[in-house]
Amino acid sequence: LLEGAMHSQAQLRRFSHNSVDSLEKLISKPHTSKTLVVTEGVFSMDGDSAPLDELQTLSHAHNAWLMVDDAHGLGIWGKQGRGSCDKYGIKPDILVATFGKAVGVSGAAVLCDERTADFLIQAARHLIYSTSMPPAQAVAISAAVEKIQQADEQRAQLQRNIRYFRRQLNLPDMHLVDSNTAIQPLIVGDNEKSLQLSQFLREKGIWVQAIRPPTVPPGSARLRMTLSAAHQQDDIDKLLEVLNEFVFVS
Repeated sequence: LLEGAMHSQAQLRRFSHNSVDSLEKLISKPHTSKTLVVTEGVFSMDGDSAPLDELQTLSHAHNAWLMVDDAHGLGIWGKQGRGSCDKYGIKPDILVATFGKAVGVSGAAVLCDERTADFLIQAARHLIYSTSMPPAQAVAISAAVEKIQQADEQRAQLQRNIRYFRRQLNLPDMHLVDSNTAIQPLIVGDNEKSLQLSQFLREKGIWVQAIRPPTVPPGSARLRMTLSAAHQQDDIDKLLEVLNEFVFVS
């Protein structure tokens, strides 16, 4: 989304992460055209959630649209896994529903009004010059959505896993970002140490990717751990054991 905005002819102004006050300062400045406020529902690197209810209230107060990319909230939050917007009780003007995360397939859908959809069909180059979704993929997405709607117990299990992991982890010089989502970033800080820890885990049969600048801010190199409802307590205990073993041997 950010890359698309940068390549467009629109004026791009970035507000501070999840800061309603920062957005208000920018959105209150004079402008000559429609304003589109863009945010993620759940942020992929920190696993934190946007204050969507406050962002929508502020956006609509200034006659602006709100667009939410809910790649990491769909299937996890809300009634029947409807996502972050359902959790916060809002209906954004544009919602991007990604099928490559909880849905487990690929592709995405842009949910909007008919006029906006017609504009995208006529003007969005990546849509115009791409191949249509294969019928088999559409069927797979439909089947996955049905499973998601019935997955209340799996969502509850995921939350239990998250609470257990956060409660049990205690490592010197490393800390978890404040996240109650499946994304649990462990801040290591040093780039080389994060790579060493990632490799150490891999050798023990645990795949966790090290994320370093410029993907994340300098000094915040991390292991981006992702929990799921399929993980058992034994799996989490093994991860905790290996993390502690790395601290001991290093």
